[in-house]
Amino acid sequence: MHPAFSVVFFTTATGAGYGLLALLGVLGGFQVIAPDFWLGFVGLGLALGLIAAGLLSSTGHLGRPERAWQAFSQWRSSWLSREGVASVITFTPAGLFGIGWVLFGRTGGWVAIAGLLAAIGAIITVCTTGMIYASLRPIAQWHSRYTLPGYLIFSAMTGSVLLNALLQAFGAASMAVLAFSLLATLAGWGWKLTTWRYNDRLDIPTTANTATGLAGGTVRSLEWPHTEENYLLKEMGFRIARKHSARLRQITQLLAFALPVLLLAATFALPWPFAAIFSVLAAMVQFAGMLVERWLFFAEAKHTVTLYYGR
Repeated sequence: MHPAFSVVFFTTATGAGYGLLALLGVLGGFQVIAPDFWLGFVGLGLALGLIAAGLLSSTGHLGRPERAWQAFSQWRSSWLSREGVASVITFTPAGLFGIGWVLFGRTGGWVAIAGLLAAIGAIITVCTTGMIYASLRPIAQWHSRYTLPGYLIFSAMTGSVLLNALLQAFGAASMAVLAFSLLATLAGWGWKLTTWRYNDRLDIPTTANTATGLAGGTVRSLEWPHTEENYLLKEMGFRIARKHSARLRQITQLLAFALPVLLLAATFALPWPFAAIFSVLAAMVQFAGMLVERWLFFAEAKHTVTLYYGR
């Protein structure tokens, strides 16, 4: 599949934003994190900013961005529409939670309920995003048991690393959040390796023979369906060289997982402000690595429509 940067940034930014929002809603709402004005202002601002930037970026991949609102009407059958509806609904409790925390300096009572609802909305929205891809049967690399859990794991991973960076920067470090972010990064690393192993061993049963129902011999085209590149080949026939894929996988492991693990592990033994510096670096490096991971997620996927073009 063609890895458009608008969609790559969308899935990376919203995943991190919703992960951070969910953790702030639960931990802040139930006063595990102290109700500090600037922490709430920057934390919720960063979470909602990432979500908004990602959603706006996703419209850049549409042929007619001004018609994006029409996607909300298909929520009964479309995971894309459900994602849009869930994302908009989530902004309401998130906004109430932000008002309670930032303006009133409260995180208990109705503010805690709003935080919990925002967290639930964030989780549901990430699930709908994952199901957009997991529900696509023509793309075997996505239509598997690894896609949806991967979205949830990566959202929790990037969100917790961002939250740890915020807490460290504001001098409100939590060893529990630091440990969770480290474990989540290790879990994401393991899940990504498992997913790659599954995709590399994937035996796709569909061929030109099975597609046409002609079991005998080998089916091939007498001539090319088109004389030049078209929309389907551009969007669904994108191919990446194996050597480039291997190199990008190494970069993904280094930036998204290995370096953040080392930086977070070192944070345990460092005093402030070095702990804060290492935590912020871990968040920045991981975000860059997840952009590479998301690019590969699209680039390595193969759509069965390419059989029509002899690929």
